[in-house]
Amino acid sequence: MPDDLESASLTAEELDVWAGVATLLERLPVALDAQLQRDSGLTNFEHGILFALFSAPRSTLRLSVLANYASCTLSRLSRAISRLEAKGWVRREADPTDGRFTFGILTDAGRSKVLESTPAHHALIRRLIFDALSPAQAKALGVITRKIAETIGPDAVWRAQDPTAQQAE
Repeated sequence: MPDDLESASLTAEELDVWAGVATLLERLPVALDAQLQRDSGLTNFEHGILFALFSAPRSTLRLSVLANYASCTLSRLSRAISRLEAKGWVRREADPTDGRFTFGILTDAGRSKVLESTPAHHALIRRLIFDALSPAQAKALGVITRKIAETIGPDAVWRAQDPTAQQAE
């Protein structure tokens, strides 16, 4: 093995950890998409957009902020928003304070879709992740994944807000 490749190679322990992470990255999106497609006709990406809007104040976010949360390009987000608009779940509106920006706004039908699709989705997440871990492991997983996400890029990592506070608005 050449010296430069050898010095960059992962140790056996690191390779074992990476194999677990890589397998998770392959399997989890497939499982999430399959459940959402079957039960709600949504992809995990689309559900994430709807849920982020649902969780936002006034169910409204600038598309640039939403793209940041979704870790996607504005082009990919725009295509998804177009699909969601066609179903009547989201609408776009120019930012009245700065016309360079566009808001994504969750409609009443979109709110209903989130309320319909989320319980089964969260049940799957609970089964796949939280039921498999102790509370301490789950907390550690949150710390670890946020640390890795912050290392990958400077953009803020989306954080869930208290859903009871959002519902009161």
